[in-house]
Amino acid sequence: MTSVPSDAELAQSLDGDFESRHAEVNGLDLHYVIGGQGDPLFLLGGWPQTWWQFHKIMPALAGQHQVIAVDLRGMGSSDKPDSGYDKKTMAGDILALARFLGHERVDIAGHDIGAIVAYSFAANHPEAARRIALLDVLHPEESWFRFSVLPRPGQSVPWWFAFNQLRGLPETLLEGRSRHLVDAMLDLLTADPAAISDFDRSVYAHAYSTAEAIRAGNGWYQAFPQDIEDEKGYHSLTPPILALTSGHTYEMARTMLSRTAIDAEVVKIDGSGHFLAEEQPEAVVQHLTTFLGK
Repeated sequence: MTSVPSDAELAQSLDGDFESRHAEVNGLDLHYVIGGQGDPLFLLGGWPQTWWQFHKIMPALAGQHQVIAVDLRGMGSSDKPDSGYDKKTMAGDILALARFLGHERVDIAGHDIGAIVAYSFAANHPEAARRIALLDVLHPEESWFRFSVLPRPGQSVPWWFAFNQLRGLPETLLEGRSRHLVDAMLDLLTADPAAISDFDRSVYAHAYSTAEAIRAGNGWYQAFPQDIEDEKGYHSLTPPILALTSGHTYEMARTMLSRTAIDAEVVKIDGSGHFLAEEQPEAVVQHLTTFLGK
């Protein structure tokens, strides 16, 4: 297996003064990488990745922001408890980390699972949310129960939503073999798989190589029914929202945010699949900088 640097070494490899740190908040140890000067910007990643998925955009954003890239509950070098993977609880983790760092109001950009946490943060802690960016995923809602697992000819389906509902089997199949899953997901959901390097894939595979890590990542998906129930009680989002999407999710984002947000902008990133910050980092930096600078 390819040797993978530590979080500290990865942080130091970035342009700028980035550090790997830990904080005891909300009853668990959260790992984060911090650097830059200015208003706080939290970056929240998704499955099957870690904070490292933002490494292409962190140096540019750090010119105007204090960038805090977080390993969510269950991710990377953060704790992997048995419970708490509903996104309302995970949004509480981020609020606690913000308070730990001395911030009353923060900007958040979340991708994938991190986007759901960012949405939940806006819904549950609007007083602490200045601006929220959602990258290619919105919050689970009732319609998600209708996702198909049987593809029509020429189509693909989100089979991993169902796979991650299983208890015990993913750990048995993937422990020590997570690179196969990482490659399958990145190859399937990128416009150009070469946008995510062999080294980056090895970082993600290492992070999900243990049974504990696989089980924790599954937990984010197993909490979707609770997330859907929670969403039913949310009022319209009051913080300004920017949704950056691939072509596959553009219309879905426009439809949902027209119903659930007071001030929302939806932008399609051309030439990208699901992993926007790695596939089209310059475009993501440009749109985030404009949005956060308002």
